[in-house]
Amino acid sequence: MEIRIDGWRCNLTFASSHFLADYSKCSRIHGHSYAVHMTMEGDAIEGILLDFRIIKNTIREIIEEIDHRVIVPTEGKFEVKRGKEVEVKYEGKRYIFPEEDCIFLPIYSSSAENLASYILQEFIKRAGIEGRSNIRKVEIGVDEGRGQGAWARWERPSV
Repeated sequence: MEIRIDGWRCNLTFASSHFLADYSKCSRIHGHSYAVHMTMEGDAIEGILLDFRIIKNTIREIIEEIDHRVIVPTEGKFEVKRGKEVEVKYEGKRYIFPEEDCIFLPIYSSSAENLASYILQEFIKRAGIEGRSNIRKVEIGVDEGRGQGAWARWERPSV
């Protein structure tokens, strides 16, 4: 059994600003309107793989934390000083943001690929997927606007 959720149609969207180290134009601060998609495979129990409400509410909980924030990666090339104000430095550039306007993510950069991996990991944890033995595979896609995005996959290890 496979189920799919289209983030644009289900309003699983968020808007955030970010900047990428070492990517010319993308190293300048800019923003996107993102959508989060999901596919899941496994065996239905009593006709249901996993309740759509659980899936969508879990994704909404994750993206609400990111929505309308500046994404600050904590494991990459940026030098980050946290306090009431957040200072981010990289190669001669210096940004200052109010702390409440930032979300600090344990990722190398705020690329669509890394955001998909982060949201997938959070979804697996928060929805208790590892404890749901009927679910074999989960994929999360993150679009940076319509038509382009990245996907990350979790698969249950074979026994």
